[in-house]
Amino acid sequence: MKSYRFPGCLAALLSLALAGPSLAGPLADAAARAEQLATSGDPVGAHNAIRDAYGAFAATLPFTIGKVAFVTAPPEGYGMYDARPTTSFKAGEALISYVEPVGLTWRPSEDGKVQSEFTVDLELLAAKGDVLAEQKAFGSFTFKGYVRNQEVFAKLTLNIEGPPPGDYVLRYRFRDNASGAVAQTEQPFTIVP
Repeated sequence: MKSYRFPGCLAALLSLALAGPSLAGPLADAAARAEQLATSGDPVGAHNAIRDAYGAFAATLPFTIGKVAFVTAPPEGYGMYDARPTTSFKAGEALISYVEPVGLTWRPSEDGKVQSEFTVDLELLAAKGDVLAEQKAFGSFTFKGYVRNQEVFAKLTLNIEGPPPGDYVLRYRFRDNASGAVAQTEQPFTIVP
């Protein structure tokens, strides 16, 4: 019999499935099915069972933001970024944000795939909350494929020129285009001389 190591999320799902009938549910059922597939020599089937169950589960979650961080450079992919060690920026330095939306709505597309879309509005605030600048539809994102991918992120880059040194807040408002749900992030930062 082959032995498989299950990383992070899958290991947690398997532990729920193995805990017993009191934790029964679609994710626990999928984890049990994935374990059966994996131990019977079908790792691809096991992966697909968990992926599809997680996609169905994520569709029940309210639209929100799971992770937001200033990063040192554009991210290379989902979870593939270097967090900026400070929120202080020099005048003219780009503010690059990495953001993971959670609970996106996926709809069938005309070509047999599924797709999810969201737009992002921007507000630049003074530390006391006064709106200094804003832009509707600062970013627009469409994700399309054959599965409800949960490894979705947005890279947002803001170049600001001219504000004096001081404390500010960068607010992004995300709108899930299919559901109309809104979630927002706020990233305090400082401009230094």
